[in-house]
Amino acid sequence: QVQLVESGGGLVQAGGSLRLSCAASGRTASSYGMGWFRQAPGKEREFVAAIFWGGFSPRYADSVKGRFTISKDNAKNTVYLQMNSLKLEDTAIYYCAAARDYIGKELRRYDYWGQGTQVTVSS
Repeated sequence: QVQLVESGGGLVQAGGSLRLSCAASGRTASSYGMGWFRQAPGKEREFVAAIFWGGFSPRYADSVKGRFTISKDNAKNTVYLQMNSLKLEDTAIYYCAAARDYIGKELRRYDYWGQGTQVTVSS
């Protein structure tokens, strides 16, 4: 079992920055992939970024490349999502997820999910 708790969401103006955190507990082996997803009102949940605990190259959705950075602190069992140059369309609930041996876009491959944290970008 893996438990995930997100934090760091909030209200920010367009162009601003936020850093989300995902604290993981339980069985978090290096082969686990940790992903960030988001879901805007009326839309499907979508992939944002992912990284292996073991540290292989992270992956990003095209919509956030160059603006968002995923990173991890293995000692703290925490994954971060640094979000810069935020846009109105980044407004969503952001979820952290964990998958065995996978850091792709397919939601169904992720076995564990956090409760989500709201990010609201205002004009």
